[in-house]
Amino acid sequence: MTGANSIGEGVGRVETRFADISLPSEGFRLECGRSLRQLRIAYETYGRLSPQKDNVVFVCHALSGDAHAAGHHGDPERTRGWWDAMIGPGRGIDTDHYHVICANILGGCKGTTGPSSINSDTGRPYGSSFPPITVWDIGEAHRLLLSHLGINRLAAVIGGSFGGMQVLEWAIRRPDMVSRAVCIASAPRLSAQALAFDVVGRDAITSDPEWRGGDYYDAGRGPVLGLALARKIGHITYLSQEMMERKFGRERMAAPPCGNFSTNFQVESYLDHQGDKFLERFDANSYLYITKAMDEFDIVERYGSLEKAFSMARARMLVAAVSSDWLFPPEQSSLLANAMLRAGRSVAYCVLQAPHGHDAFLVDVSRLSDVIRAFLPWVGVPADHQIGSDRTDRPEFQIIASMIKPGSRVLDLGCGDGELLSFLRKRGAADTMGVDIDIDSVIAVIDRGHDVFQADIDAGLAAMPDRSYDYAVLSETLPLLRRPRFVLSEMLRVAREGIISFPNTGSWRHRAAFLFSGRVPVPRGRIAEAWYDSGILHSFSWADFVDLCRRDGIKIVQTVCLPTCAAGRLLLGMGRQNLGAEHILVRVTK
Repeated sequence: MTGANSIGEGVGRVETRFADISLPSEGFRLECGRSLRQLRIAYETYGRLSPQKDNVVFVCHALSGDAHAAGHHGDPERTRGWWDAMIGPGRGIDTDHYHVICANILGGCKGTTGPSSINSDTGRPYGSSFPPITVWDIGEAHRLLLSHLGINRLAAVIGGSFGGMQVLEWAIRRPDMVSRAVCIASAPRLSAQALAFDVVGRDAITSDPEWRGGDYYDAGRGPVLGLALARKIGHITYLSQEMMERKFGRERMAAPPCGNFSTNFQVESYLDHQGDKFLERFDANSYLYITKAMDEFDIVERYGSLEKAFSMARARMLVAAVSSDWLFPPEQSSLLANAMLRAGRSVAYCVLQAPHGHDAFLVDVSRLSDVIRAFLPWVGVPADHQIGSDRTDRPEFQIIASMIKPGSRVLDLGCGDGELLSFLRKRGAADTMGVDIDIDSVIAVIDRGHDVFQADIDAGLAAMPDRSYDYAVLSETLPLLRRPRFVLSEMLRVAREGIISFPNTGSWRHRAAFLFSGRVPVPRGRIAEAWYDSGILHSFSWADFVDLCRRDGIKIVQTVCLPTCAAGRLLLGMGRQNLGAEHILVRVTK
């Protein structure tokens, strides 16, 4: 594909291609037991394929998407691909590095074999004779396309919504083909509420007299009213309540209502417009078949549990949720990521703050682009998004590393930009994982190549099994927690040992500063903030910490006290740890 190397212009003009897949004599066998005698797949590619064919990123589209994911078909203003903002030179999926493929799904209506395709046995459209399809069938058709193109391994497979379900099937059932998997705003199965919307949408189509049982292609008119209504119902679920209020509220159009029961509210006009646009590009039968395949997708039902399913995967995984999504709420993405973690998979998880609802992964891609760019191999986040730099001269890092045996599994709670994790990995840690609540920190940690969960550690570590790590680290984080006692208990549940560093407010310097100035001194190091800027800041001394450990049955295995001056060193030499230590590192266990 052609295209200028600038973020603004993207991949430029592209074309949709068509592959007629060579099939065995029995045809393309589907999970329902029936076969398709012929299989044509529409696809587009962007970026150059490397000589080793090791830079392929396959993009799975959502329910109403198609192969045209990026670029334009001649008119840049009207024919932009549905994920053009994500795919291209310098974008989230960077075509200066990757060869990107997107293909229309089986059962679709934009060039891939589906209900509107001609059945070679009859010479007429399949219509109601088209066989039922599953998400697995869709993935297998795409696998045959890749084989047709001479590609047998993917650097990454990426998809959102229904595309995310396809990603999960790729990772679970074709583990040898996928290096990385990105599942966005998706779920292991639809909720009852989401199922209900699909049921009503299909009823709208099948209740339209023009549907004719699915055989309407020769009638001159299809179930346009039913399809438009199904689209309106679906579109309501794609937007958040906040976005609906922001875009429409109760604003009215200037024109009067056009019927007894119509209104001139802007939201009605918007939904009418969406329904009409959908009629121009989609087929009612395809809508029925694809939504049914989505409804039937259920990882738990197929494999017994999410953990069993993901134990078969080998890809490094990224799960991203949208904060305002109520169709595929963040809880469902969190459920996926937690199961991957319990199954021992390499996984990163984040929640993107966006007001747009489910559609955010299509229309508000700035943060998502940063996350995906960081996650994909070879391409890191832009320099202005990175936080900090690797420094090996920090005494605290050196001491923490000395407490950790090579080959250990390490969890960093409140990991920041992942600098400590990178340092520990260089010192021989075998498996590193971070937890932080800040999205910029999460992106930086992903870019450094570590697994990370975006989470509030004050809420606990329920996703992590008991003793799943050798060490858990709280590096200058404990004073900032709302529930430090609870977090200490949790870290010693999930790790064999804990390593904690904190400023000691019992030191002589702190006492002198308070005695002579009457003001609380500002701590040094990572939490060097005045009390009014620090949010939650628990000031405690070494003696306070020892008392807490005694109360909670925590055993102190090793203590390292860091003075800042000769007076501190003298006090430490006299055995006065609480007076002499400006900063303390402690290794604990239960």
